[in-house]
Amino acid sequence: MSDENPILLAGRDLALSLGGQRILDGVSLKIPERAILTVVGPNGAGKTTLLKVLLGLIAPDSGQVVRRPNLRIGYVPQKLDIAPTLPLSARRFLELAAPSSSQAIEEALARVGAPKVQETPLLGLSGGELQRVLLARALLRQPELLVLDEPVRGVDLAGQADLYDLIADLRNQLGLGIILVSHDLHLVMRATDEVLCLNTHVCCHGHPEAVSRHPEFVALFGPRVAETMALYPHHHDHRHR
Repeated sequence: MSDENPILLAGRDLALSLGGQRILDGVSLKIPERAILTVVGPNGAGKTTLLKVLLGLIAPDSGQVVRRPNLRIGYVPQKLDIAPTLPLSARRFLELAAPSSSQAIEEALARVGAPKVQETPLLGLSGGELQRVLLARALLRQPELLVLDEPVRGVDLAGQADLYDLIADLRNQLGLGIILVSHDLHLVMRATDEVLCLNTHVCCHGHPEAVSRHPEFVALFGPRVAETMALYPHHHDHRHR
């Protein structure tokens, strides 16, 4: 990930304990403009907590989060709890979440590849459709930074690659910075500029191929996963400015 691009957000030596358990231990990272950073790690590694600290939803015990002044952030949470008795259409959900014109909602849904779901109840959406609606919701904020927690959760394997391609396209088209949490290690290579491997502390970080060969990554995920990741060549289809 190039440091030539201005930094949108940075975490400096972040530490946090909850219930007497260390969740984050000296975590530092930077997210430049137009870059995709993917955070990977085992269950319980602190990935979602890290995103919440960066968003200001949880205060760290120590360390600092620095954001560009007036930074606009779009957030897609790991899951959305919808009451089964709530008759909420996708359009109404978007109106409530980010008051916008009908034209802006149509444009956001078209941009994420879900132009025909406006009147579909949220509970009637497929996993892939719901994730696209959540992405549209985040885009209505006209963000400079997208924060995505498991953005392909509940999506079948065929749809996962499409969603990662969409995320890369959004970066290229809109010039966004993106930080995302993912368990889809076999797809990380095609969707990111940099990988940060987290297990309470930063085990390793850098270009995907380099991370896949790092001893701590191999120890966490096993040599077979590392070899599979290494099979995916990474090509930049954008320019750092």
